[in-house]
Amino acid sequence: MLQPCAVRVRVLPNRDRAPAGRTIRKQGDIPMFSPARRALVGSLLALTFATAAPAFAADPPGAAITRQEVLDAQKAWGDGLVEISEAYDEHGIGEARIVANRVIDAAYAYKYGPVLFKPTLTREPQTFRLTREGALSYFVGGDRDYPLDTGFALKHWREVEVKNEGIQINGAVANTMGKVLLRDKDGKLTTVDKTWVFKKTDDGMVRIILHHSSLPYTGPPPPCPRPRWCPKPKPKP
Repeated sequence: MLQPCAVRVRVLPNRDRAPAGRTIRKQGDIPMFSPARRALVGSLLALTFATAAPAFAADPPGAAITRQEVLDAQKAWGDGLVEISEAYDEHGIGEARIVANRVIDAAYAYKYGPVLFKPTLTREPQTFRLTREGALSYFVGGDRDYPLDTGFALKHWREVEVKNEGIQINGAVANTMGKVLLRDKDGKLTTVDKTWVFKKTDDGMVRIILHHSSLPYTGPPPPCPRPRWCPKPKPKP
């Protein structure tokens, strides 16, 4: 930001004061009200006002992400998922697909570069989705190229809560890891483990460039290799 520029005018004592009625002028002096002096003063004033005006600009491409922007982007993702579900429940698959297209463009950076997408319920040979079409199919189904997709966003979701275990911010990129809790219209709760990478795109918005999701491991615990270090099981009530 440009800083104000102060112009200081100092009046020096006139050691060569002339007697009444006479003027003493040294070689090179400029008369007080001559055109040259007026032009000089005008230039200084113009410079003062020009440099004192603050400069405001939008965030340049690649500007750093703030923690609040990350939290807002996570909330927007959850709100978008609920919006797709409600559109499906109230107006059918056609409206849900329209909403899903809008949500994907707002939440993911497909228009700005590659996006790595591994959602919760995909399976081989289409576990990983590298295209926008693959992401859209996962959310709303109906794509013959992805015949196993039934539409994750069509499961009547009504509430999404993100619980971060950690957030890393590295300039224009931020990484998050934690749990996402999803509740459907019947109150049933589903919890997934979620990793996101966000990037501030050229339009100043924060969007997802990596999405990895999986269900928590619920199998039997493996045997503890060092019993002294392992937590003791809680007694049954």
